[in-house]
Amino acid sequence: MNKIERISGTGLPLLLDDIDTDRIIPARYLRCVTFEGLGEHAFEDDRKQDPHHPFDDPRFQGAQILVAGRNFGCGSSREHAPQALLRFGIQAIVAESFAEIFFGNCTALGLPCVRAAYDDLRKLADAILADPKLVLTVDLAANAVRYGTAPGDVSVPCSMPEGPRTALMTGEFDFLAQLLAGEPQIGEKARSLPYMTNFA
Repeated sequence: MNKIERISGTGLPLLLDDIDTDRIIPARYLRCVTFEGLGEHAFEDDRKQDPHHPFDDPRFQGAQILVAGRNFGCGSSREHAPQALLRFGIQAIVAESFAEIFFGNCTALGLPCVRAAYDDLRKLADAILADPKLVLTVDLAANAVRYGTAPGDVSVPCSMPEGPRTALMTGEFDFLAQLLAGEPQIGEKARSLPYMTNFA
């Protein structure tokens, strides 16, 4: 199972509140049969309206850590929203707060969502704007987001509910991996059940 304890990468600042899932991935893309290709459509309508949208800004291309505001992922419960962000390349989200269902969908995909105070988010966004190549580290074990060059790293506290945090750090968020890991026991049990083996 894939254990997620810390994620490092460059940042993408989108310090806005109440970004809903329809903005993250427009409803017309909900008809897709698979999630492949959704990443290129993340924030598509916002990007068309704003030629300077951070998701189109060349300074932030290839960023892995999204810095957002309050109530990120509100609105509908569509799983397509975290899928689109993940396929865009986002590997962790730092925000003031998250919509509950969006948070759960992200956790199930192995996409950590950590909360930080607004002043610290502003500090992170300003640091990214000052140096778009700055590497941030979201450290779930330490409940911190770090950036800078050692030994002078700046660290801001972050938090995540203990259940999802533990699930990510142990790899237990991945239910399919857990099922596959138990395949021998599942097969053994199936062979012991008469209604699974004694077909006429």
